[in-house]
Amino acid sequence: MKNLVIVLLLGTICAAQQYDKLAKDVKELVKVSAPKVALVHVKLIDGSGAQPKEDQTVVVSDGKIAAITTASEKPPADAQVVDLTGRSLIPGLVGMHDHLFYPAGGGMFHEMGYSFPRLYLAAGVTSIRTTGSLEPYADLELKKQIDGGESPGPRINVTGPYLEGKGTFAVQMHQISSPDDARNTVNFWMDQGVTSFKAYMFITRAELKAAVDAAHARGIKVTGHLCSIGFHEAAELGIDDLEHGLTVDTEFFPDKKPDVCPSARAAVAELSKVSIEDPRLQNLIKDLV
Repeated sequence: MKNLVIVLLLGTICAAQQYDKLAKDVKELVKVSAPKVALVHVKLIDGSGAQPKEDQTVVVSDGKIAAITTASEKPPADAQVVDLTGRSLIPGLVGMHDHLFYPAGGGMFHEMGYSFPRLYLAAGVTSIRTTGSLEPYADLELKKQIDGGESPGPRINVTGPYLEGKGTFAVQMHQISSPDDARNTVNFWMDQGVTSFKAYMFITRAELKAAVDAAHARGIKVTGHLCSIGFHEAAELGIDDLEHGLTVDTEFFPDKKPDVCPSARAAVAELSKVSIEDPRLQNLIKDLV
């Protein structure tokens, strides 16, 4: 089974001068410390959709890929050679919907700032977007630690706190009370360094519009796990992304009331009755795509 291991992270390679600055926990995960490394006899899967290339040499210099050649070519004389016969090399995976918390019950969630970053790396994920934060200060500080070599983990794109309206089940979520509150929340957390936002289930149309406009004014995008707002409405309000697909789109729910989140289970049951040929669904696909 050893030969079936297919992931090698460039994060396990670092230049010698960088290694000395790393914390002990990070150093334990570094397998090679050299200014230049040649990974030889490796199968290369470059992530472009092209066919895998057998028996390749990948040269890493100061933490960046400097050259890719066939293994028949002699590696640079100043490179530390690592023989990866029987192994495959892929780019680090980029997680677009990730979290740093775990349900604890009773509407509470535990921040998992120690174990989750290590687990992401173990799974080959080298960059994540938190896509909704319950402890944004903790996430921002964790990002600083990782970027500074003080703690192991992937690159983190920190999403601000959930933009949630009144009625949330989660104790740790601030419940936005007005468009001004939404706007102020977005501006405050952009000042702290978050790089995106996620609207949540009970936000109103006016609050979402205020949040989107404030974020866009500074080049920041907003995604959503919605319920009170349908996908058509959200798109018209300027939202950039929509999470979880049609299972959270409540616009097909009969007698859907504006700015009200119906029963999620009932909404999914109604959606299951909608065929792919339904004009409403076809129009939604056309508008979103």
